[in-house]
Amino acid sequence: MPASYSSAFDPSPLQDLCVAIDDPKDGGLNKPGNTYNRVGSNVTTVNVDQIPGLNTLGISLVRIDYAPYGENPPHTHPRGTEILVVVQGTLYVGFVTSNPENCLITKILYPGDVFVFPIGLIHFQYNVGNTPAVAFAGLSSQNAGVITIANAVFGSNPPINPDVLTKAVQLDKNVVTHLQSIF
Repeated sequence: MPASYSSAFDPSPLQDLCVAIDDPKDGGLNKPGNTYNRVGSNVTTVNVDQIPGLNTLGISLVRIDYAPYGENPPHTHPRGTEILVVVQGTLYVGFVTSNPENCLITKILYPGDVFVFPIGLIHFQYNVGNTPAVAFAGLSSQNAGVITIANAVFGSNPPINPDVLTKAVQLDKNVVTHLQSIF
């Protein structure tokens, strides 16, 4: 039987532009987000849901505000590569390569520094300073999606069977059920 091959790609946009937002306040990234939460960060998203004009353009943007020592916890974007630029503060950033290497790639970023997180890889940002930090990130999708790892694993609805997680993360079952109770 001869070998068969297939090819797939995302088609080019079907239009030059799409009508933009009706109200400019819906697409703004000029206001700091509230970082008073468990992780000490806030992500303000501007994607096709906020600005229909992004439809078919394959891009979106976020503003990330960090409290002192706040983090944007480990997460992944299944549909987009992310490029981040720091505008205020100092961030420790990194991503983990795929199995089996699981190599951690990190860097300390200062204002003006840029870092790229490849599509689908788990990554994070942590404010190492005692003052607030701000970064902006562009994503290569009009809706890159986001999966926050701890929330997905310990906060799924319905919950993942604790026996599965106990074996997967090699923690005592009581620790797993406690983690599930806080997510």
